[in-house]
Amino acid sequence: MSTYLLIHGAWHSGQCWARVIPPLASAGHRVSTPTLTGYGDRRHLLGPEVGLDTHVDDIVDLIVAEDLTEVILVGHSYAGLVISAVANRIPDRIAHLVYLDAMVPQHGETAVDVLPVCQDLIDLARQSGTDWRIPPMAELPAPAGLFGVTDPTDLAWLRTMLSDQPVRCLQQSVSLDNPGTDAIPRTHIHCTAGEPARRPIPATQPNGAPARVWELPTGHDCMITMPRELTELLLQV
Repeated sequence: MSTYLLIHGAWHSGQCWARVIPPLASAGHRVSTPTLTGYGDRRHLLGPEVGLDTHVDDIVDLIVAEDLTEVILVGHSYAGLVISAVANRIPDRIAHLVYLDAMVPQHGETAVDVLPVCQDLIDLARQSGTDWRIPPMAELPAPAGLFGVTDPTDLAWLRTMLSDQPVRCLQQSVSLDNPGTDAIPRTHIHCTAGEPARRPIPATQPNGAPARVWELPTGHDCMITMPRELTELLLQV
């Protein structure tokens, strides 16, 4: 049995993994999908002080409190920064890092460094008078939709789980200075629909193994649009 710890991205909540949990659990694995501080049913905790460090603490505290080991840590989108920093803090508890259409930072980088368009979102929030939080993005015409979701029923469900995004999360830098993380294998899953703005993945992992990059022909929120296919990939990890 493996332990899958699935971390949602910006604006979302742990509810977004609802379609992935049953097949992973039915395969005999432990699955946890925590909601980070300030999102979903924890949105009442949202404030200008909530940042990347807050979310790293959320996950480190969970892993330590539940004494989890050999964790397969999956980070979607913004949570690529979160899982990277968690591994830096407690590498001995992490068995595998999975970057799900995620930001992949270097030491000292912020989300803005990894994905410069984040600065545009921050600037728009400031212009509207909400300088410390960013409302959920507007739906775009198909095929972009909302985070790649276009089905009306799925869109209605997605909107129920979206909350404002704390600006501080995008501005705090990530510390990746622990050489103990080099031994942790990594897998990258890219969602290829649309026009993703991501940097090339290095040809080799820090442990020297060839990079492992898988693809799903769908939009950004693949856990909603292709949950079965995503689960099949996660089980291969």
